[in-house]
Amino acid sequence: MENGGAEKGQGDGNSNGQAAAAAASYTYWVREATADAAPLPLPKKLTAQDINSNQSQPATLGSVWNRAGTWEEKNLNSWATQRLKELLKSVGTLDLSRGKAEISDVTKCVGDAFLVTVRNKKRVGYTYELTLKIKGEWHIQEEKKTVKGHIDIPEFSFGELDDLQMEVKLSEEKDFVQQDKHQIIQDLKKLFLLPVREKSLQFEQELKDR
Repeated sequence: MENGGAEKGQGDGNSNGQAAAAAASYTYWVREATADAAPLPLPKKLTAQDINSNQSQPATLGSVWNRAGTWEEKNLNSWATQRLKELLKSVGTLDLSRGKAEISDVTKCVGDAFLVTVRNKKRVGYTYELTLKIKGEWHIQEEKKTVKGHIDIPEFSFGELDDLQMEVKLSEEKDFVQQDKHQIIQDLKKLFLLPVREKSLQFEQELKDR
C-alpha cells in the first residue's frame, strides 16, 4: 500500500508539473505575440497648420456624391426653358419703318439644356428651336392696320448665335398689298434679330454661371 500511495503521489506530481509547464508556455506565447503586435493608435491633437490645410483644399464641383469630380451630367431643361421665354418676352416694343411690333408670346421653345462636370471642370450646352408670336400695327396714311404673325428660329446651339436665322410669316396677309407685306417682313426680321440674339447671349451667360 505504501508503494501504491507513492506511485499515486508521483503520478499527481507529474500531472501538476505538465499543467504548469503548459500554462507557462501559453503565457509566454501570448506575451510574445502581444509584444510583436502593432501598437494601439493614440489620439493626436490637430495643429493650426492641419486645420488650415484642410480648409484650403479646393471645393469640388458637381453633386455631393461626386467629390472626385468625375463625369456627371445634370438636366437643366426646366430652368432653361422658362428663363429663355422670360428673356425673349422682355425684348419690348420695337419701331418699324411705318409702325411698331412686339413679341407677345413664345409659342414654341423646344430643346435641351445641360450641365456636364468632367474632371472637376464645368461645361454647359443647349439646343433650342423657337417660335415667337408677333403683334403690332402698320400705318398706311391715316389708317392703322393690325400686324399679326410669328418668327420661326430654326435649331441653334451653344456658341452658334452669330449664325442665328429667322423666318417671318404674317397671319393676315390679305390685309396688306404685296409691297407693304414685303416691307413688314423685312422690318421684323431686321429689327428683331439683334435683340433676340442679345437675349440669347444673356441666357448663355446665365447658364454658364449656374
